[in-house]
Amino acid sequence: MLTVLLLPAGAFAAPKNPDTFVYLTRSDDLGIDPARVSDSYSRHLAAAVYETLVSIKPGTREEFVPRLSSAVPSLQNGLVSPDGKTWRFPIREGVRFQDGTLLSVEDARFSILRRFVATGSEGLSDELLRVVLGLDPEPEDPPSAAAILKKADAAVTAEGRDLVFRLAKPSSSFLAILAADGFILSKAWCAAQGDWDGTPAGLPRVAGPGASRALMESAQGTGAFRLERWDRGARQIVFARHDGYWRGPARLKRIIVKAVAEISTRVLMLKNGDADLIAASIVEEPLVRGLPGVRIFDGLRQPHRNPLMFFNFHVEPSGDTDMGSGRLDGEGIPPDFFSDKDVRLGFAYAMDPARYVREVLRGRGRAASGFIPPGLDGYSESGLEFKHDPRRSAAHLKKAFGGKLWEKGFKFTVLVNTGSSWRPALVDILRRELAAINPKFRLDTRVVDWSTFLDRAGKRRIPLYVQGVWEPAGDPLLYARALLHSRGRMALRMRYSNSEADRLIEAAETAPIGPERTALLTRIQRLARNEAVFVPVAEPRGDVLRVQRDWVKGYRFSPYFPGAPETSDYYELWKE
Repeated sequence: MLTVLLLPAGAFAAPKNPDTFVYLTRSDDLGIDPARVSDSYSRHLAAAVYETLVSIKPGTREEFVPRLSSAVPSLQNGLVSPDGKTWRFPIREGVRFQDGTLLSVEDARFSILRRFVATGSEGLSDELLRVVLGLDPEPEDPPSAAAILKKADAAVTAEGRDLVFRLAKPSSSFLAILAADGFILSKAWCAAQGDWDGTPAGLPRVAGPGASRALMESAQGTGAFRLERWDRGARQIVFARHDGYWRGPARLKRIIVKAVAEISTRVLMLKNGDADLIAASIVEEPLVRGLPGVRIFDGLRQPHRNPLMFFNFHVEPSGDTDMGSGRLDGEGIPPDFFSDKDVRLGFAYAMDPARYVREVLRGRGRAASGFIPPGLDGYSESGLEFKHDPRRSAAHLKKAFGGKLWEKGFKFTVLVNTGSSWRPALVDILRRELAAINPKFRLDTRVVDWSTFLDRAGKRRIPLYVQGVWEPAGDPLLYARALLHSRGRMALRMRYSNSEADRLIEAAETAPIGPERTALLTRIQRLARNEAVFVPVAEPRGDVLRVQRDWVKGYRFSPYFPGAPETSDYYELWKE
């Protein structure tokens, strides 16, 4: 349910800098290279500069529209083969990159190959790589860039004006995955930056330890805005309008995305008209409700699971003090602390979802049951949640490590990102509940930038962390694979591997949509719950707000836009 709160507008003030849009985020973004970023806020930056072949129509959940492809392939228009494995995308003519050069089919092909090589050679989980090439890279022994390129050369071809994909197997999620991750770059521009030139000899520039990172802070796409500058010192990114944009120039001339950690500062800048949009959750709603000239879009539900409490089954030592002493001596934890099932269950039952809903969400939500978001096949309203139970928590923690944990206690640090209100609040509830069970159980919190948080989580250096999970295709199997399959991106972070989970997920992926698949999804979720692989804490009722000045026009909630509802397609916005 969408609620729009129209708050009193003082004197209907005119917008400051009507051609410039200022968005205040919580923390710095990681980068903008489409092949190397996966978090939603970094991908929303990429979406300002780059475009995909097709996209999900703004304001809808499932309707695809052409972008750099002049048509959306289907069986009906003959662009998809009867067996569902060959897809043709006619590349739109007359489209220019931001440097004025024309988009070619080879640019589109190069962009897809570059993504495959960059992700696969590093052992990263990539749904596009898996669907198109049938590859699930082994993190500890990934295929070589040359081997990936050889396979991709045959699977992705340029035929006239068509970019042709020959999938390893049919996939109902292919279009949605491509719409989310298939950003198109300029081949010549990439080579000029010292990145890959598309040749086998040039592979070390995009894959391996010596790979260029130039595209993390520079960009050249066909989108409505070009990257003007990335000022790390000022913690802001500036985009300028691409006047040669093929759909016509945007109404806004400039976009500024600035990191401001303190919510009080973000609110003050919004109130004074120095910001048009700010990052805010329902935790912070009391600070913005009632502000003159501010509009709040409330009750917007993105198809994601957030928050989840993740356990790292084997932390990669990094020389810092997040694990305390690094031993089970009361002053730290060993790297394999969460590999003990009783530890995980002890933490799961110690967490109080009802308290989180009451104190943090102010009653707007309920305990989460399972990891599949509402509205998707396999969603569970109840029966899979962890209910707060200090006695059961204590019983498991007394068993952990043969009783030594209860006797010695523990101490370690949980990382949370700057600007977040709900993550530290959740950790604080867990900290208090654990201390009440045994005063020897101690948790500390350390605040870091978002980019640092993502980097350390990706390198498996955080013992426990709180994050959400979002899959662009709205396919419950993508959630199952990401979270529980031994090659899934979140499972890899947790160092979780279970052959039974792999078997069930792979069986569900080949099952037709219907009762059989739903039953498998339930079994997968039950396995995750019984093993306490992670803890889905709560199901908020619209946990993220869109808080903007009322002079901002053109906003449409698009559930699958990265970072929505807080972010949206800047091309559609204007101020008046």
